[in-house]
Amino acid sequence: MSKGSKELTLEEYVKRRMYGKGLSRFKAALEVYKEWCDGKLRLTDPNPPKDYIEYLRRLDYSLWYWTTVSLVMLTVITIALSTYVEYLTYLRYVLGSLFVLYLPGASLIEALYPKEEDLSPLERLALSIGLSLAVVPLIGLILNYTPWGIRLEPIITSLTVFTVLMATIATWRKYTQLKYALS
Repeated sequence: MSKGSKELTLEEYVKRRMYGKGLSRFKAALEVYKEWCDGKLRLTDPNPPKDYIEYLRRLDYSLWYWTTVSLVMLTVITIALSTYVEYLTYLRYVLGSLFVLYLPGASLIEALYPKEEDLSPLERLALSIGLSLAVVPLIGLILNYTPWGIRLEPIITSLTVFTVLMATIATWRKYTQLKYALS
């Protein structure tokens, strides 16, 4: 974190705010957050990832990616097992809805807009749902003209490939943005 020319850790800066104004830790952290949102404060990582593999390994940068991949895999496993274990059917409905209505669009939005400041969280959510509602039928239309047709397995496979591919492209774009910002 840099404030002017002096480099401090975030914790040190919050402590200074606490003792300087007699604030609670929460209120001091809230003030620091507001300063950051207003652009008065710049936060930097003292040890940024050196390569793409390290970027993927560090959860502070790639937690959203691993969450997306995990949800996709959990959905595929739940769909496969729900024919054998009946109570998984309800979990299949929930994860399947997320898998079809949110994840494809969310991964595409992350690939198209890698910088967090490009879109607000509400815009990301709305565009993710909207793009999912546009992309999934297009994938279905393409599948209709293939030998596999529109069946459960080809749909699951194509949505899985699309979502994971877009999320991987998004991580690469985010990594290159970070690398560019540091140089």
